[in-house]
Amino acid sequence: MTLLMYQVFKTAAEQGSFRKAADILKLTPSAISHAIASMEQELGFAVLNRGKQGVRLTNYGEQLLPYINAVLNSEESLKQSIAELNGLKEGKVKVGCFSSVCTNWIPDILHSFYEIYPAIRIELFQGTYDDVSYWIKNGVVDFGFLSVSSAADIPIEVLYQDPLLCVVPKGWKKENDSRVMGIEEMRHHQFVTQRESTDADIQNFLKENSLNVESNYHVVDDLSTIAMVSHGFGICLMPELVMKDIPYEVDSYPVEPQAFREIGIAALNKDFMAPAVRTLYNYIIENYKHLH
Repeated sequence: MTLLMYQVFKTAAEQGSFRKAADILKLTPSAISHAIASMEQELGFAVLNRGKQGVRLTNYGEQLLPYINAVLNSEESLKQSIAELNGLKEGKVKVGCFSSVCTNWIPDILHSFYEIYPAIRIELFQGTYDDVSYWIKNGVVDFGFLSVSSAADIPIEVLYQDPLLCVVPKGWKKENDSRVMGIEEMRHHQFVTQRESTDADIQNFLKENSLNVESNYHVVDDLSTIAMVSHGFGICLMPELVMKDIPYEVDSYPVEPQAFREIGIAALNKDFMAPAVRTLYNYIIENYKHLH
């Protein structure tokens, strides 16, 4: 099998379409189809299911994809190492991140990094904690932003402690004059909650403080959660970083006991990064750890 076959397989799997893969790789759809058929014949099993809605990975294809990613990442690493030996700083870096990092940090990181290293291209993948963790482990991204609690066994370099806040409807009357929101006061109110993959740190805080919250509203993203709170459907817990530039009218209070989510950049093995990847990784640590 050739590297082109690997690239065709990866692109078709990601795009879910031979035609879209052909557009990206500057090939014809028939060339894409032929490459996949040749690959499957050589492997002895199907890697993609074809249908009217496009293509999707077979079970064998899903198991094979992380290894294909590893081969393609090694090729990219080799190209970058050769460029570095020639005194050039070029290459591609794939970065995973979750929503609040994407909106608050990534634009500044990209602008400032490109001013110094214009030949290094950054490809961004946004998703939940679970998505980013999966992408790191399967070679879809070179490294990603995660919270410490969601990184699990992936090594992580902590950049920032993000305080947790209790978010309530605008003008909401507290039970006392305290400027913090205590556990007992929170215990009396309905919550708007998210699934664990989107707010692992908040779920940990609830469990650690025996807050068995009641909620009829289970949403996925931060903005939807805050929108529900602003319209009086309950209260929620939210990291401070999420609350910057929120378009809804709400009030927020630091929680008591004080709690944080720790945000960092996670990579499987930072000692074996491609040159461009290492350059961006070190740039983020050197320029953002002390600022945030």
